[in-house]
Amino acid sequence: ELLRNCRREARGVTGMHVLPDRERGGRVCLPGVRCSGRAGRRARMCAALGKVLCLGKEMFLKQAFALSRVTAARESPICAIGSTLLSCNRHYRSQPTHGIGRFRHLLPPELSKKRRDKIRMKEISAGSDHEYGDLNIQMTAYDMCLVEHFAQYVHKLCNRLSIRVNESYAMPTKTMEVMLVQEQGSRQYLDAVLTTHQRVVQISGLSSTFAPVLLEVIQSNQPEGVHLSMKEHTEADFKIRLKARPELEELMAQMS
Repeated sequence: ELLRNCRREARGVTGMHVLPDRERGGRVCLPGVRCSGRAGRRARMCAALGKVLCLGKEMFLKQAFALSRVTAARESPICAIGSTLLSCNRHYRSQPTHGIGRFRHLLPPELSKKRRDKIRMKEISAGSDHEYGDLNIQMTAYDMCLVEHFAQYVHKLCNRLSIRVNESYAMPTKTMEVMLVQEQGSRQYLDAVLTTHQRVVQISGLSSTFAPVLLEVIQSNQPEGVHLSMKEHTEADFKIRLKARPELEELMAQMS
């Protein structure tokens, strides 16, 4: 009620001089004359309150206009694109849950683990007059770490020299027992057990002019205790890698 009275008086009483009104028992304000007394203070207070209310309305309208612009930019895709170009911020990385549902590429179909495909031998390249076919670089030693590091060196060397490496695999470890015979009898006893480790690096497409250079480089870096050999790949080399099953072979021979 006080605010309503102040607004009314601020509209009609601002800038008026108050004179006594005998009929109404109050005072009358004249224009162009500054008010004094209680009525003047009340009029000035109402005018100041009106200005404050006007400023509050302007601030409220500005905030509402800014909020409407933000909501319109979110709703319309064109405005959203413009806002992202101006901000240059990746909003999907601001929170850990923003990346859920994104994908980069399609995954290949998973193979069933129940059935494993039978290993088949690849076709052996015979080579030509200027190139060798499939070659096996075999490294054998009693120290497993030594032969493994040397095989890695040969593999990296072939990659650097742009020589195609088909496979790099390990052969089954072989165990050899050393027996000694006593001088005054024929009884033998175990003296040592030697384990032989073998690694194979299979290459193809080696030119006949570059083969001596490659072999010389490998031999110059060959560590002590490692036996090195190079031979053509055959079908027997592939079958050695497979585990033999003599009982199954006997049953298959009886059935045939």
